[in-house]
Amino acid sequence: MAKNSTLKYGILPLSLVLSFIFGAFVWNEVQTSPITTQVIAAAEKIIGIEFNEAQRDSMLSSVNERVQYYQQIRKLNMPNSVVPSLNFNPVPVGFVPQDKSNGFKLSKIGQVKLPADKNELAFYTIHQLAELLRTRQITSVELTKFYIDRLKKYNPKLLFVVNLTEDDALKEAEQADAEIKAGKYRGVLHGIPYGVKDLLSTADSKTTFGAAPYKEQKLGIDATVVKRLHDAGAILVAKLTLGELAMGDTWFGGMTRNPWDITRGSSGSSAGPASAVSAGCLPFAIGSETLGSIVSPSTECGDTGLRPSFGRVSKFGAMALSWSMDKLGPITRDVEDCAIVFNAIQGTDAKDLSTIAAPFNYDGNVASLKGWKIGYIKSAFQSRYANKINDSLTLVKLKELGAELVPVEIPDMPLGAISTMLDVEAGAAFQELVLNHKDDMLAQQRKYSWPNIFRAAQFVPAVEYVQASRARTLLVQQWYEKLKGLDIYVAPAFSANLTLTNLTGNPCVVLPNGFNRAGRPASITFMGQLFGEGKTLAAARIYQQATNFNKKHPTLAF
Repeated sequence: MAKNSTLKYGILPLSLVLSFIFGAFVWNEVQTSPITTQVIAAAEKIIGIEFNEAQRDSMLSSVNERVQYYQQIRKLNMPNSVVPSLNFNPVPVGFVPQDKSNGFKLSKIGQVKLPADKNELAFYTIHQLAELLRTRQITSVELTKFYIDRLKKYNPKLLFVVNLTEDDALKEAEQADAEIKAGKYRGVLHGIPYGVKDLLSTADSKTTFGAAPYKEQKLGIDATVVKRLHDAGAILVAKLTLGELAMGDTWFGGMTRNPWDITRGSSGSSAGPASAVSAGCLPFAIGSETLGSIVSPSTECGDTGLRPSFGRVSKFGAMALSWSMDKLGPITRDVEDCAIVFNAIQGTDAKDLSTIAAPFNYDGNVASLKGWKIGYIKSAFQSRYANKINDSLTLVKLKELGAELVPVEIPDMPLGAISTMLDVEAGAAFQELVLNHKDDMLAQQRKYSWPNIFRAAQFVPAVEYVQASRARTLLVQQWYEKLKGLDIYVAPAFSANLTLTNLTGNPCVVLPNGFNRAGRPASITFMGQLFGEGKTLAAARIYQQATNFNKKHPTLAF
């Protein structure tokens, strides 16, 4: 995300240059020193623009005044929860939503029986567990205890739990059992245990963001997603790990591990959700993605995940990393489980002005792709990459299922440059760490880890951020025009498409499509039109039903 840059400051003190662009005035000796034309000349190298001496002199009053403005705003000590006054809207000109009305039909499920060996419950889907609960073959208390025991058993090796919410969970499970017994069944999530990535606030527990500076943080509110799942009857049993401040799989407690190979991390940043679901320690968990944080750990751990369209799911009560790119979504055992959870959490929220009203229509009984036009990013599939064979077989399978495959290419746009928006927004969201030198407390201190990204972001001119935003508008429009006429499209999990669609806001279902030579899971992404989760989930489910990759699970021989 960050770019290399070599700066030559000549004989000017670095602190003076920083006082212009960074405006921090952290060094006492600089606090009373005005910015000079020499400082501006040095700073020109950072922004890539050259002025003459007369122009520099004319700027001095404005530049010095603005540094004071920066200080005034910093004194407000705004918490992470305060959003900018500008919201990203991913809707292109002329947009027509794919779904015309709301509808939700689960697939028909046969009789589900309690297994003789209860350990097999660990890898049941939400739909299967719901049938056991609805028919009262098992209680929510029993199921909740079952998953809590597994979390406790495997956490010492996998490191996927920040906090267990055991006492509250058991009370809620008792209530769920009483309601189900009384015939007050709320639906398929009633009595189902789950976990959330620990960037989602819960009123009665800490919300640590996976980072040492926030280890003791209590926000005292329930995130909208948590509240909606509670209203659906789901039972929150654990706050799960994330790579600190939503990067990677390393948090203040160590590295979350991949259940398929515990010598490896689970990837991130939805590290705990992906690991816990893969290990059969939870039937589902809520993760988040800004630039790959559901796709990557779901791939590493062999899960199925949904990254919804931007604006589909409220972010109220969630840690902000990038206000214009953050998205919350489920990590589950199969595609229909993603649909079940998404149906419960999606929708507008007065507490999150970035949410956008759009229909969601899902039918789990669609069994054929005949008549579907499915795009594929031709150049990506033709390139040399690790999962090429499995991805090629996926295309073959889609043809067998009746789909017409249509080649498509991504717009010729500078995706990396536009992604600077993420760095800048993250630098603003966590500027307090830089100003107070608390960025030194973060566990990851590599060249391209958050501390250095946050610091470098302070040097990006506001004008260039706005220009990147304008380029993003062009990107959204161009991609919408290219996808017209397609039901969905598919793409390798790790390609330019990942960056593209996190910028445009298109939805993504990531699901297993084979294994690599080391025996670890591999994945592909089914991509939708904006707000096209209904068709994307339906197509991904049809493919998943025709394969069995999601039914494989790690042996947990440790």
